[in-house]
Amino acid sequence: MNNKYILVDKSVLPDVFEKVIEAKEMMKADETLGVSKVVALVGISRSTYYKYHDKVFPLIESNVERKATVNLLLSHKSGTLSSLLRHIAASNGNVLTISQDAPVNNSANVSITFDVSKLSTPLEQLLTTLKSVQGVSKLKLIGVE
Repeated sequence: MNNKYILVDKSVLPDVFEKVIEAKEMMKADETLGVSKVVALVGISRSTYYKYHDKVFPLIESNVERKATVNLLLSHKSGTLSSLLRHIAASNGNVLTISQDAPVNNSANVSITFDVSKLSTPLEQLLTTLKSVQGVSKLKLIGVE
């Protein structure tokens, strides 16, 4: 099985995953809350939170719109970003936002949020394709909602 992502009923998972999601949602709702505070409130350790916080996402059951956000480190070469955007568009993804930092040491951080509700290829396959684009040094899926 080559799939990196699977959909699992939460009833078969340890409670810690749900608590990590709860902690993330608490911090999103109240930006003044820090990690130490929310992990104490939900009953998990900081190390557990940091181990899973970028690996566990809630599934939003909605046919209206689903968004994915990825962070990338791109080399400062002409056409790299446009190549990524072409791949997203070719898979029927619709780019919603792009945020790009100025290049430092010939690399730039880029964050792209795009609508994945009408993708013609599985998200995992699209991410693998994006990772393979020349000039992409790193790609990290930040979340899907």
